[in-house]
Amino acid sequence: MQVANSQATRRILVIDDNDAIHNDFKKTLGAAAAPSAKLAGAKAALFGDDTAATSLAPRLPKFELESAMQGEEGLQKLQASLRDGKPFNVAFVDMRMPPGWDGVQTIEKLWEADPDIQVVICTAYSDYSWEEISHRLGVSDRLLILKKPFDPIEVSQLAVSLSEKWSLKQRAELKLDEMERLVEQRTTELTHAALHDKLTGLPNRALLRDRLTQAIERHKRNLPITSRCCSWISIASRS
Repeated sequence: MQVANSQATRRILVIDDNDAIHNDFKKTLGAAAAPSAKLAGAKAALFGDDTAATSLAPRLPKFELESAMQGEEGLQKLQASLRDGKPFNVAFVDMRMPPGWDGVQTIEKLWEADPDIQVVICTAYSDYSWEEISHRLGVSDRLLILKKPFDPIEVSQLAVSLSEKWSLKQRAELKLDEMERLVEQRTTELTHAALHDKLTGLPNRALLRDRLTQAIERHKRNLPITSRCCSWISIASRS
């Protein structure tokens, strides 16, 4: 599992049948990682030099964008990213993309391939109500709606916050896996310590008694039925 930290490149998938929308995303998210020269000059004028402006500037993440014109193409790119070990953090998905899948069907397919990806539905129409979307996709904290025409600042905030949320979830899962591994390792160590001599490392009486009990039980299970019947009869007659 690959985890992106706060400063690492964050991978964004844009699925929309409009070229202009892809260009808008590239301008918006590209600008988020690289402040304009005009803005840098204004900071320098305000603080007196470039060094002061740079030291106070926020360290925004870098975004790596990939575009898909249809839902099917978007799914293919998502599957390829998983095979390459470079999963997408966030997908911005248009609601209307004729003649292929609509946004809801596309998201269903994306989540089947990668349940962790954060998704934003981009729409200018009310093809589906929120209740209908929730019925199809379920109530999920992985899904938000962005109305067109969108504000570049809103797009940037969604990309930053959702990609960070994705990253935090991956790190939490890694820590959980590590804790489970440590618990399993410690359990094995304690079990070995309980059944072996501390000085010699040889099996102790508890282990020998346990192995003897297991051997007796296996022997009983493997006895022919007639032998077991005779044993039961013998025990009954003695009682």
